[in-house]
Amino acid sequence: MEHSFPRKKISFKTNRVLRIRFPYSYLSSSRNWVAMANTRKHTALLVIDMQKDFVEEDGLTRVDGGKAIVPSVIKAVEVARELGIFVVWVVREHDPLGRDVELFRRHFYGPGKIGPVSEGSVGAELVDGLVIKEGDYKLVKTRFSAFFATHLHSFLQSNGINSVVIVGVQTPNCIRQTVFDAVALDYQSVTVIVDATAAATPDIHFANVRDMKNVGVATPTLQEWRESNA
Repeated sequence: MEHSFPRKKISFKTNRVLRIRFPYSYLSSSRNWVAMANTRKHTALLVIDMQKDFVEEDGLTRVDGGKAIVPSVIKAVEVARELGIFVVWVVREHDPLGRDVELFRRHFYGPGKIGPVSEGSVGAELVDGLVIKEGDYKLVKTRFSAFFATHLHSFLQSNGINSVVIVGVQTPNCIRQTVFDAVALDYQSVTVIVDATAAATPDIHFANVRDMKNVGVATPTLQEWRESNA
């Protein structure tokens, strides 16, 4: 004989919280990704003086090593854009009469002359393959350092930038002086990509890279810099 029993609803109460455990490596990599993304938002790539008069074979003040680094500079800009790093184009543009040029260069300018990187001249244009795009920023300087007598520092500060990565020409002049000013202004991180910067000779280039490295500047190759941001 079968017996039936009244069914009772049984409920369970618990104060235990369900926790999902992720592997440490996952959490660590996630935190690193967030930290790196945050760092990139506060970093600017400064592309310095990659203009025809400084780089092309017929440039009026050609830097011998400039042409060879063009592909690396192009790649550095591409990587920066992929990573969301702010790109700032730092260029020289001078009054055609040379009234804003250093005294030792003024003999190149004057009526009937086209001096190096004169405003509006072909020589002042960026070399082929480098293009200023929407969202980038162009800054004009008239001396070696990108910070000297310009609004670069206040502009970077107002955009939350506290780290700079530098490429371009040439190492002993515009690169070096911009770097030392960035160090003096207490940027948290100053980086020079060694194979995306150049001087008249490799010896001059690496002697100046060594000096910059000695004051705490990072000096990776393009590949090393790219991999460190992967």
